[in-house]
Amino acid sequence: MFGRKESAISEADVLVALATVQEPELHQDLVTLGMIKDIHIQDGAVSFKVELTTPACPLQGRIEAESIAAVRQMVPGVESVEIQFTHRVRGDGRIFGKLNVPIKNIIAVASGKGGVGKSTVSVNLAVSLAMEGATVGLLDADIYGPNIPMMMGVTDAPPVLQGKLVPAEAHGVRFMSMGFLLPADKALIWRGPMLHKALQQLMTDVRWGELDYLIVDLPPGTGDAQLSLAQIVPLTGGVIVTMPQMVSVSDALRGAAAFEQLEVPIIGVVENMAGEIFGSGGGAGAAKKLGVDFLGVIQLDPNVRVGGDSGAPVVVSHPDSPTAQAFRTLARVIAGRVSILNATPRLEFIGA
Repeated sequence: MFGRKESAISEADVLVALATVQEPELHQDLVTLGMIKDIHIQDGAVSFKVELTTPACPLQGRIEAESIAAVRQMVPGVESVEIQFTHRVRGDGRIFGKLNVPIKNIIAVASGKGGVGKSTVSVNLAVSLAMEGATVGLLDADIYGPNIPMMMGVTDAPPVLQGKLVPAEAHGVRFMSMGFLLPADKALIWRGPMLHKALQQLMTDVRWGELDYLIVDLPPGTGDAQLSLAQIVPLTGGVIVTMPQMVSVSDALRGAAAFEQLEVPIIGVVENMAGEIFGSGGGAGAAKKLGVDFLGVIQLDPNVRVGGDSGAPVVVSHPDSPTAQAFRTLARVIAGRVSILNATPRLEFIGA
């Protein structure tokens, strides 16, 4: 009206162009995967949303650059392209169902034995995902040895608001631990039903808010905690932490078997504390035996221990160190694997 010409660009033109852009992890184009939403065309300006399968997608920048290039090159008359990224939510976005807790992805970090640095991996993974722009929570489910408060640098008990605990927050991560609720010198001796109730309360009686990821640091072994957690919430997947030695690898295999029995997808295996003292290669061997992805190696580094003792994880205290960069890479790799897990039902449907 008033003499303004309607744009010659159509939504179909934009979709044809975007059908040439592949999602790097899933190896299908964005249109087939249903990732393109809300296309708007105003004269020569084109805008749309790309719905990622997981927050903190490690290849978001690549998807953005290729999408803009495709639309500009293949659609005549385009003067500008604007992309907004959103994240696909599994189910109705409240994957705890009746528990009504809005968390998109729950990743359990486990090991078959203690002393392999499982909590260190959990902390640095959570902080690294937050650095990538995700909203992250960290649950210290190792109720027999809750070390997360010390490693995150917060020891004060959280406040209660309207009958629910407010999680502590440090380094961009919300976290909760049984360590906040028990005297430091008190040993905890609980049987299965008590443990189950404690874990359920740490999930549901905490004001987590909306989270892209909840990293759950499990106690070592294959006991009640793993079973209870799988019963309380649907886990996106599990990460197995091992040291390089064969004895540790053997325990890791048992931890992975527990996930398999509980029908929890195994995201992959991390080899921690590799180097001259403990050797290397055990993690890759464990992953091969399990038929799952080997996610990476974290070298033995004194700064990791110093950071854990002082409440400053190595990705914060020494961000440019090789160890910190290894944790950052690990977080991106895991985000990519979660992307594939989240898209799997849709891919099966597409191929049907």
